[in-house]
Amino acid sequence: MATDVGGTGSPRSGRGPASGPVARASVARVGTATLLSALCGYVVLYLAARDLSPAGFAVFGVFWGAFGLVNGAANGLLQETTREVRFAGAQPPGVVPASHTRPLRVAGLAGLVAAGAVAASSPLWSAQVFVDARWLSVGLLSFGLANFAVHATLLGMLAGANRWTQYGALMVTDAAIRVSVAALTFVIGWGLAGFLWATVAGAVAWLLLLSASPAARSAARLLTPVSTKTFLRGAAHSITAAGASAILVMGFPVLLQATYGELGATGGVVILAVTVTRAPLLVPLTAMQGNLIAYLVDQRGRGLRALGTPAAAIAALGALGAVAAGLLGPWLLTAVFGPEYRADGLLLAGLTTAATAIALLTLTGAATVAAALHRGYALGWVGATVASTLLLLVPLDLPVRTVVALLCGPLVGIAVHLTALRTDS
Repeated sequence: MATDVGGTGSPRSGRGPASGPVARASVARVGTATLLSALCGYVVLYLAARDLSPAGFAVFGVFWGAFGLVNGAANGLLQETTREVRFAGAQPPGVVPASHTRPLRVAGLAGLVAAGAVAASSPLWSAQVFVDARWLSVGLLSFGLANFAVHATLLGMLAGANRWTQYGALMVTDAAIRVSVAALTFVIGWGLAGFLWATVAGAVAWLLLLSASPAARSAARLLTPVSTKTFLRGAAHSITAAGASAILVMGFPVLLQATYGELGATGGVVILAVTVTRAPLLVPLTAMQGNLIAYLVDQRGRGLRALGTPAAAIAALGALGAVAAGLLGPWLLTAVFGPEYRADGLLLAGLTTAATAIALLTLTGAATVAAALHRGYALGWVGATVASTLLLLVPLDLPVRTVVALLCGPLVGIAVHLTALRTDS
């Protein structure tokens, strides 16, 4: 069995590596992979914005958001798997628990069921969400969800087992496939359909990694010391919360269209502005959830104090980002994406501040997952999403209501998470 930083496990026993502190080297690896993935994401958005009109980009942005929404929900499997594998590694070695689960097998079945549900229910909602390339969008969404359920669970197993090199490789492979398809689309003039394919193409990265990496295959065989029923119960809470978080983080264009109606060119500009202002904070934070949850599991004896350093770092980066977005953002947006994408500096600063609030909500949510407070985790994200949705119904201009909803809604969720953590401590 191949080794990696952080220890090894035995495939025969199904035990994970001994849990230990999340090393700086692991954070550096995932940080590098996150940077590369974020750059690839920016390239895809750049190519789509350059190739499509703002109205066409709005259509692409809604599909990008829809895929991010279902992927975000599937990330609940990542969170629960990371926690269970991490706890399993802290148990005495050499003992196979009486009840156990093979998370990757469960994820494969869950992904197929979820994809089937999306396809079967699509006549009820697809016309309101996908105004162009409707059935292609439904098919690609189902395909991507089936694969990403396994992708997210494998990331969780790699994180829980300290396989950070493979964790980063899976992230980068996903992003590289996306940008390759997007570049091909741009060159050959494939148009909207090509960018829809580019959005989901990276979902098969898990299969490539398992084919190429013995260390990834060994992590994929690990067991968690709970029954499948218990694992699914915990995962259901995480998926509910992750789905709610995904509505605010990646699926927001879908929510925006559902509450506002036809978005048009203005919607395309707002969606692009939301995406580029939140990516510097939320892309790395989302990608490093495995590190974050593992760190907070290791620090669970410190209670709320463990949140101090990461919260301060997020707040400082958010403040700097808001100032930079307000001063330089309008010029950068038109210089990079074209003169059609004009946005006010105050809007960009507000959206960056809102992204900071969502980043802090992501942090408090990770803390509740690490403390196994599944109900509090879910209630926090659901509360934030409900509050944001209600605020989107306020009769304000589209840019203003977007900032208000994304800034104020997360504060509700943060309050719920902190209350749950304080009660548990």
